[in-house]
Amino acid sequence: MRSSEEIIDYLNQLREEQDVSISELARRVGMAKSGVSRYFNHTREFPINRAPAFAKALHIKTEDLLGLEPINQNKPRMVPLLGTIAMGAPITAEQNIEKYIPEYMMDRYADDTLFALRCQGDSMYPLIPNGAIAIIRQQADVEDGEVAAVLINGEATLKKVLHVGKTVVLRPANPDYKDIILDKDHPGTILGKMIKYEMNFD
Repeated sequence: MRSSEEIIDYLNQLREEQDVSISELARRVGMAKSGVSRYFNHTREFPINRAPAFAKALHIKTEDLLGLEPINQNKPRMVPLLGTIAMGAPITAEQNIEKYIPEYMMDRYADDTLFALRCQGDSMYPLIPNGAIAIIRQQADVEDGEVAAVLINGEATLKKVLHVGKTVVLRPANPDYKDIILDKDHPGTILGKMIKYEMNFD
């Protein structure tokens, strides 16, 4: 999946190829020009939930804009939606599972351990809306700028991860919230990387 900066670079390329101004693009996606300009000036993260509108405006598929592979639509995979996470237990242990949800996944994740978390609050808005179901690939670390599920004091949170020396910084997308610093005195465990989110589950 492309980063926010890569998505904007791709949108710029498409705009130039199709001779579409920022004003015209803003009109097509139903936004103010000033709001769209902030994306292209890299002063605001590009929110994933806006991708379908921008893709349609520039006549491409949403998966193409986000840099996703085609999804296998033949058979859904049942992904565990986690409730309370028991300290010390495996992340997908039965006592942690609230229910299973059907999810059509890209073939590249066929052999990976996946789980889902229910997003609550607005600390990751506008990147991830409140109420979304985040699909997580279990892995012990992530690259800088990627969104990860992190276990802190028995609770999982979704944040962008930044590595600063031996310190890990968990950064919200919403500037109204402060960074969370993980170190030897305030430990946390990266559970996995968010690969997508959905809004259509109960």
